[in-house]
Amino acid sequence: MRSLGVRSIAALMLVAVLSPQAFGQTADAIKIGVLADVNGALADIGGQGSVEAVKMAVEDFGGKALGKPIEIVSADGRNSLDVASKIARDWYDSGVDVITDIPTSDVAVAVMQLARERKKIALVTSAGSSDITGKSCSPYAAHWTWDTYAMSHGTVDSIAKRGGKDWFFITANYVFGQAFERDAAAVVVANGGRVHGAVRHTLGTLDFSSFFLQAQGSRANIVGFANAGSDTINAIRQAVAFGLPQGGTQLVALVAFISDIHSLGLRDAQGLMLTEAFYWDLDEATRTWSQRFFARTKRMPSMTQAGAYSAVLHYLKAVQAAGTRDADQVMAQMRAMPVNDVMTHGGRLRIDGRVLRDMYLFRVKKPEESKSEWDLYKLVAKIPAEQAFRPLSEGGCPLVK
Repeated sequence: MRSLGVRSIAALMLVAVLSPQAFGQTADAIKIGVLADVNGALADIGGQGSVEAVKMAVEDFGGKALGKPIEIVSADGRNSLDVASKIARDWYDSGVDVITDIPTSDVAVAVMQLARERKKIALVTSAGSSDITGKSCSPYAAHWTWDTYAMSHGTVDSIAKRGGKDWFFITANYVFGQAFERDAAAVVVANGGRVHGAVRHTLGTLDFSSFFLQAQGSRANIVGFANAGSDTINAIRQAVAFGLPQGGTQLVALVAFISDIHSLGLRDAQGLMLTEAFYWDLDEATRTWSQRFFARTKRMPSMTQAGAYSAVLHYLKAVQAAGTRDADQVMAQMRAMPVNDVMTHGGRLRIDGRVLRDMYLFRVKKPEESKSEWDLYKLVAKIPAEQAFRPLSEGGCPLVK
């Protein structure tokens, strides 16, 4: 597929999505759209893996809800606000009930607005800006997996409390990265530290060397990467080659996924501290589910792929319990029911759209500690949900009275 090029693939997928055949022959089927990054910087985080996770959720639910078949459609939004918004608009208008994955925060906010206008549902499982449950919150949206506040308060707070006070940020220049830098900087300052500077880069930047020179000149001894996917991988790999760790600079991935660490390799990633919502080797249930996922994809799942499974499964449970696909009633049922699945235990959906769940602080293993290809993390601490996520009163969500 990669030989076709991103534009050709997106066009082919869009034709398939919008044709009547994309939904099969059942006009009243419950329709789920997976709006993913299939070939871009965030493809390994979600991509086709998110599609497979959603398929697993539908299969585990039994393939039907309210006696109606459940159909899945997917498309590559190309991390483009215009392209992804058009796909989402066409999906909702042609009968899709819920859209999930949604890899970037600006696209997530746009899809949430469309969902609100059309009284459909958006389950954001990949994008991370805490603004999604803040000023941009919606009664028709749920922010499922993680956010910039939780990752900042997991990783940054831990490092700051251990003496890491002087920071420099290399930030992706879009909504997600800007929110991440803001949230992380607040944690640094709250712990008596100082932000010595920051630079911003476009999505898919290939050369970070000039940014490292600025970081060295700032006198900070910690460089925090407020980016994601291949940007994080490239930045950390180049930082190691540039000699930052050898010179005493600590590298911190404010968000990193198992796919990132796998791509980096333990030689370069060892010792990184990171926070995640899911890890395949946490317990017997996560191992069993992840092995099923591996059999389909030949990769262990990222937390966002597990999040897509969890969100869709909870949505289908709510549809069945509510006895309707009406978005208002389904969202009310989703908030009323606890979230229980392989990823989440006793979670709950708040009025601002934030799903509260425990988070986990990990340290990346040294090569000699790892026993297999995907044995990458050592659990440092479980962070209770109420500590991990922003208090409801502090987010600025207009739905909070």
